Amino acid sequence: MGMIENLEAMRARGQDSALLRYSLGNEYLKRDDTDAAIAHLAEAVRLDPGYSAAWKLYGKALDAAGRHREAVEVFDRGIDAAAEKGDVQASKEMQVFRKRAEKALAKTAQ
Repeated sequence: MGMIENLEAMRARGQDSALLRYSLGNEYLKRDDTDAAIAHLAEAVRLDPGYSAAWKLYGKALDAAGRHREAVEVFDRGIDAAAEKGDVQASKEMQVFRKRAEKALAKTAQ
């Protein structure tokens, strides 16, 4: 059984958590299944709004799916969550990803 199957089996057994959803989102993103990744990462941040790594990956998944406006919004929320926790590195990384998403958004608006 593969990683996704193992994680989905855990979820089916009722072991749902922000970490499990983050892990599923990460694995689906590795397979370029951005829709599934986005769904799991959205649930991860719903379950734990302070989970800065999940916010970062959620924004990256949205950006990869071409949903740049949503990515910018998610990065903004993630930057706030990281700042509240004192997670300076995650905040800096999301600021860089946010700028890239804004540039992509500007290109699509032209």
